[in-house]
Amino acid sequence: MFLNFFDQKIYNNPLYDWLFSLGIVVASVVVARFVYWFISICLRQYTRHTETELDDLIIKRMDTPIALVVVLVGIRYALKLLTFPHLMNNYVHRGFVLMVTLTVTWLFTRIVRASIEFYFRQYTTDAENKADKQIMMVAKRASVILLWAMGAVVGLNNAGFDVGALIAGLGIGGLALALAAQDTVKNIIGGLVVFMDKPFYIGDVIKVKEVEGTVIYTGIRSTRIRTGAGRVITIPNAQFTDNAIENITVEPSKRIVTYLSLPYETPAEKIDEAILILKNIVEQSPDVNHYDSIIYLEKFSPSSVDINFTYFIKKGSDTHTTQTDVNKDVIRKFKSAGIEFAYPTQVSIAKK
Repeated sequence: MFLNFFDQKIYNNPLYDWLFSLGIVVASVVVARFVYWFISICLRQYTRHTETELDDLIIKRMDTPIALVVVLVGIRYALKLLTFPHLMNNYVHRGFVLMVTLTVTWLFTRIVRASIEFYFRQYTTDAENKADKQIMMVAKRASVILLWAMGAVVGLNNAGFDVGALIAGLGIGGLALALAAQDTVKNIIGGLVVFMDKPFYIGDVIKVKEVEGTVIYTGIRSTRIRTGAGRVITIPNAQFTDNAIENITVEPSKRIVTYLSLPYETPAEKIDEAILILKNIVEQSPDVNHYDSIIYLEKFSPSSVDINFTYFIKKGSDTHTTQTDVNKDVIRKFKSAGIEFAYPTQVSIAKK
């Protein structure tokens, strides 16, 4: 009775064959775990004693793909013990070949990315060079796309698919897709222009049209900028070919333009004193380039005379803090000198 239970067939295979195949799958998972442990523990311990770091990076990325290959082989062998229709066996074989090829491709992409990281870390003169980081990101992304495209073609070809007809069909459809994706092509071209001209790097503060912020990512299609409010804005790279880019980070100093309005009743001597006070404030501030400052009586407004107070904050200084300190000095010293600021006034003429 007990043996008869295992003799019953499910999809033309006895139950004990299903259980035996399941046991093989479970055993392959156990073996895969052992392989993963052996690579990640034993081989890493061995490579730590070698002179180069490249083998450490490669071993670190080999464990998961190789373990997955072991599981796929176990599943394929387990399915081979079972009896299926010829058509289904054909699909199973094709699927196995395709999955193994894609897994090997995954392994190669991880190794290539590790090699690229090692190269830029080993042979660049400055590990913190922003240009090197951008080039490394693009090289890693391009290598992944290229390897996955090659792996997909090889996998489909080995699985028995007509890759030539598929590529021909994609070529015809690709023409229509290219016409519909002109903006995407413009963005890619804009990305190439950014990487060749290098108008900015990651970490630079830039302004494009009305968007100003810090560059946190630069890709082939788009660039991400974090604004002062903390929001992340994604800008298509085509914007960089159609609009001017203002790189605020590379400016030698930050220009601050302030207009100080004094009442018309202010004597000329007090205006001279106000200009002298402003020059002294600039000269005494350690974060301001005093030799570049521009201070003069510029114009007569409807309700005041306006002094143009332009000064330049040194690069690397905190702009907001320096500007606050200068403004407080102006208020304090103007008040001590008896110099008042003008208030906006409006004269109304009543009609009789």
